[in-house]
Amino acid sequence: MAEIYDTHAHYDDVRFDDDRHLLVSSLPLHGVGWVLSCADSLESCRKVQALAEAYPHVSAAFGIHPHNVHTVDWGTLEPELRRFLAHPKCVCLGEIGLDYHYDFSPRDKQRDLFARQLALANELDLPVSVHIREATADALDILRRYQPRGVVHCFSGSLETARTLLDWGMYLGFGGAVTFKGAVKPLAAAAFCPADRLLLETDAPYMTPVPYRGRRCESTHIAHTAAKIAEVRGVSVDTILDIARHNAQTLFRLPA
Repeated sequence: MAEIYDTHAHYDDVRFDDDRHLLVSSLPLHGVGWVLSCADSLESCRKVQALAEAYPHVSAAFGIHPHNVHTVDWGTLEPELRRFLAHPKCVCLGEIGLDYHYDFSPRDKQRDLFARQLALANELDLPVSVHIREATADALDILRRYQPRGVVHCFSGSLETARTLLDWGMYLGFGGAVTFKGAVKPLAAAAFCPADRLLLETDAPYMTPVPYRGRRCESTHIAHTAAKIAEVRGVSVDTILDIARHNAQTLFRLPA
């Protein structure tokens, strides 16, 4: 099987505390060539940095998730975030975005920090990893203003939204949701997405694909996501894995 490139995971999550080193160190033995571990808070940034420093096949994304923007103030956050983003293993600013499903942070604060982090990514010429949940209109409005390079991770929106993002040069990230029962929108988007804009991800430890639903998600599970996308696109699993690897190398400026 072709090499797996996982463009969105959270290996700093507490669900990996018992076996993190054993699992992450063994990923290359199971066909995983590269992982982007994404931070979601300042504490998470510190943990992700340590992971990226410890494993050659792990890169880092640093950013503040919409759930956690209420815990920070931009005046004190910005210089600290800049230090993380200057790290040699950093290839992305993320995970950032809007989440109106849980509303763990006030929406005006979410929009403000999303815009500020996009502006910083543009200044530093870094791609972004974007989270959008039940906030499509506001997210598109902000993305339209800043036009970043990057990916909307765990994409499950409409084809109209997909077309808009693709027209702006964004990539679409697909994970275990494409294997779920009734996954009409994610599968339609995965079938529609141009080959040069398609990325694979896990969102580990979340969004575990069938047949592992109910268990902790890991990067090796991408094989099942790739198989489902290959089915709807009428190509081989290796073709999808190779496409996703090449696109990850392009977007995140990784060595071939």
